[in-house]
Amino acid sequence: MNWQMVSLADVRPQPWKNGGGTTRELLAWPSPADWRVRLSVAEVASDGPFSCFEGVQRCFAVLSGAGVRLDMGGTLHTLTAASEPLAFDGAVAVGCTLIDGATQDFNLMARGGSPTLRRVRGAWQGLAGATGFVALYAHQSWTTATFDHETVTIPPATLAWRVADLAAPVAVHSSDALWMEVMP
Repeated sequence: MNWQMVSLADVRPQPWKNGGGTTRELLAWPSPADWRVRLSVAEVASDGPFSCFEGVQRCFAVLSGAGVRLDMGGTLHTLTAASEPLAFDGAVAVGCTLIDGATQDFNLMARGGSPTLRRVRGAWQGLAGATGFVALYAHQSWTTATFDHETVTIPPATLAWRVADLAAPVAVHSSDALWMEVMP
């Protein structure tokens, strides 16, 4: 099997320097010191700024809680667990205000590639790009995905990921999951 899995429960939370929350880094690929793709789940406990990441493209999705308001240079984005993920430049200053209490959020960061993050509720089919990195985060439900004729079943609160070396059809069945791709 080409899929690798990481359970959220197996990753220790790391407190933020500003005290506003914690992050569980599910994956820093290909290595923690020199990552190209970084995937994490954050518990956001208070309002505050996002960290700036020059040269990084980011995708952000609310997993649970009432949601957040993100201020990006005067443009306001309201995101909830029902919203589609938001993609933005990691160098942009982002202020985060919680709508009504703490949230749990998913972050996809990519250096030198083009990331896509898609919320899947129900059945979704698509075509993954020719080469790159693909992953699926099963949030609150068991999730099944077929990619390159290989099927994987993912328990809740678990990330499954693999390197893709060819374009291939993908099919995902879930009541609550995030599909992601990072193409060079």
